[in-house]
Amino acid sequence: MRRRWIFVAGIVLFAAMQFVPYGHRRASSNVGMEPNWDSARTRELFFRACGDCHSNETRWPWYSQVAPVSWFTLWHVKEGRQQFNMSAWTSSMADDAHEAGHQIRNGKMPLRSYLLGHPEARLTAGEKDELIRGLQATVVASSSDIQTD
Repeated sequence: MRRRWIFVAGIVLFAAMQFVPYGHRRASSNVGMEPNWDSARTRELFFRACGDCHSNETRWPWYSQVAPVSWFTLWHVKEGRQQFNMSAWTSSMADDAHEAGHQIRNGKMPLRSYLLGHPEARLTAGEKDELIRGLQATVVASSSDIQTD
């Protein structure tokens, strides 16, 4: 009898969580100002592994609309954009791009929790090197474009 009440209470709690507004509003989807990518490949690798959290071009899967996953997902996207947002590119972000390369190289990005739901974001060692080199080249190209204008 006690298990039944725990199960019912769990269902009621889960249903009640769906009415908590946090996680239902999605942040702006304005693409904004991207850097001058060094290649289409760098851009493709970036958006495959990093773009959902580090740009305004977030793809919101169905499970990102179900609490408590919606809370976790929105929090991660907000944090990611706050740390480094390629859709709001400025030349002052060069250090952030270099730090992103270190995070990728050290296996800290993409987050393991992100990779569970996005296996396509899993990069091979070669792809990681390619992305890091591409980010560095993008920073150089974008910085020189801004300085010459």
